Amino acid sequence: MDVLLLMFEENPGFILLFFFIGFIAFVANWRLFAKCGQPGLLSLLPIYNMIISLRIVGRPGSHFFFFLIPIYGQIVFPIILTIELVRSFGKYHWLDYILAIVFNLFYVLNLGLAYNEEYYGPVYGQSLETLKARKPQLA
Repeated sequence: MDVLLLMFEENPGFILLFFFIGFIAFVANWRLFAKCGQPGLLSLLPIYNMIISLRIVGRPGSHFFFFLIPIYGQIVFPIILTIELVRSFGKYHWLDYILAIVFNLFYVLNLGLAYNEEYYGPVYGQSLETLKARKPQLA
């Protein structure tokens, strides 16, 4: 923590970078929520936006408590939710999963801003074959 404070005191550019990345994350979530039929303004509310994200992938709101489990809630569960979010947009290739996990902020921004990306609905509890069958095939 002291290293972070020292970094911000020495170079105020880090503060601008921090707020710029935060603004991009806010815009990405707002557009993603709007594309999924949820009010974009809810992306401002810290805990409620996680519950809405669970609804987008089809999980019940009670799964929010998985975030409170020490290692599972900070590492494993967000990765599972990211993969389910990618599947909600009709992407089923392992490369999409890796790109979404590594470049999460930019991948979510792409899902929210791209006109050709379409939200197909919740995916939780459905088999991969069922999900692939509901995606319209390109001619």
